[in-house]
Amino acid sequence: MKLLPSDQLTNNQVKSGLHLILKDGLATETMNTLTAGTFLVAIALYMGASNVQIGVLAALPTFTNIFQLVSVWLVQRFNNRRAITVTAAICARIPLLVIGIIPLLFSDIASVSALIFLLSFQCLFASIAGGSWNSWMRDLIPQQILGSYFSHRSRLMQILNVTLSLFIAMGVDYIKAHYPAHEITAYAGMFIFSGIAGMWGVYALARTPEPKSKPIQDNIVKLFSKPLTVHNFRKLLVFNSCWIFAFNLVTPFFSVYMMKTLGLPLFYVITLNIVSQVSSITSIKLWGRCSDRFSNKTIIRICAPVYIGCVMLWSVVGAMSPIVLLPLLVIMHVLMGASNAGITLALQNIGLKLAPADEGIVYLVTKNIVTAVFSATAPLAGGLLADFFTSHFVIHLFGRGQWNLLFMSGAAVGLLSMKLLKTVQENGELDKRLLVTELQHNFKKQLRNWHHMPLLRRWFYLRTAIVLKKGLSLEFDDLIQFKGYKERQQNIEPIRQQNS
Repeated sequence: MKLLPSDQLTNNQVKSGLHLILKDGLATETMNTLTAGTFLVAIALYMGASNVQIGVLAALPTFTNIFQLVSVWLVQRFNNRRAITVTAAICARIPLLVIGIIPLLFSDIASVSALIFLLSFQCLFASIAGGSWNSWMRDLIPQQILGSYFSHRSRLMQILNVTLSLFIAMGVDYIKAHYPAHEITAYAGMFIFSGIAGMWGVYALARTPEPKSKPIQDNIVKLFSKPLTVHNFRKLLVFNSCWIFAFNLVTPFFSVYMMKTLGLPLFYVITLNIVSQVSSITSIKLWGRCSDRFSNKTIIRICAPVYIGCVMLWSVVGAMSPIVLLPLLVIMHVLMGASNAGITLALQNIGLKLAPADEGIVYLVTKNIVTAVFSATAPLAGGLLADFFTSHFVIHLFGRGQWNLLFMSGAAVGLLSMKLLKTVQENGELDKRLLVTELQHNFKKQLRNWHHMPLLRRWFYLRTAIVLKKGLSLEFDDLIQFKGYKERQQNIEPIRQQNS
């Protein structure tokens, strides 16, 4: 298969490319679900990892973003982003297969150090692939559908994440309960399967067309100093770095806190993460429309305070009774999922929007490298702070442990980043109140449409039947005369006739 760029792409080629990028996204999400996030934390804790080592694992994907410099050099030298992305992606998938095979052949050398060593190579080559991939997508995806397309892609990936996470968590908990000696075998199988799924994603990437880009001739040092001289782009870098530091300072330790301090089983932790993913799935389409219609900065100004408020709540959940704890965690994960979906999409799109077309890879890689420094140091700092607060503070604030001090620190940095957002300028930026009004309108519309939904109507009738069966003095004919029922039915009839 020839991996050469095309001088000009037809509409059919662009459509085919968008479809293949969706396939690659699903394959990549499968790979990341099995070998990152909560499952990686569970594997590391099984191997006896410390808080600092968990921080190192969380920092690897972002710290290795500095190797996107290599990606820029390769694009400058060969001007073939597809070949660079495919080759680096293959090299990034091989360590996952090795991690899975080692425990099956040499169980005595399966350790956290070996895990960190091999994952560092995986993250290194993934960063090289990511640099050229971003520039490739910048030219392939039409600008007018950028927000909608990536929101649709993210939605499909999150649906897969939710489904896969639930089944894997149930399987791992079953093995831990009935076959504890085979727990490491289950983790090894997860890595092998993730590597195979990743290779399938590489195959989809290899078939995706690439529009030929204008060669970059300048010196690399001059190239990367140029984005830093653009006043508005520099302000975006400052805000993005501060926010990503606040986010990664605490987020990698939510699962650790729930499993180690609150004592929740892995299935509960995964289920809460699924709640967050479902919330993200249901909101990402809305954020995509808002990104195209309003502005990315406005989305951040609404979503970031919500996420910061949830981080503050993490400081007090340890003092809650078990009856209140789980419902509160569910609400927090719903809010975090919806707000983080908007922030992630807005940060991605605003970076693409402010990057010039001819030098897009330089601006995007500069942004990734600068934010990578803060994103990588944040979980390391979080691990050190967690150990420091645990060993130096004897007063247990809000009931359990010293994690609350770490969460409060993350919230404080997040509030500081909101001050920096005000200085960033974005074309087409609108007043935040317009988006708030739009969100309120959508929410009220959903509330009005709830009684149109057949499933909810069936649930309503079923609950009524249960009440009647229990012997309560309530007649069905009286129940449907509930205030407003007839008026709602009259409103439904024109809608039904129009749909039919």
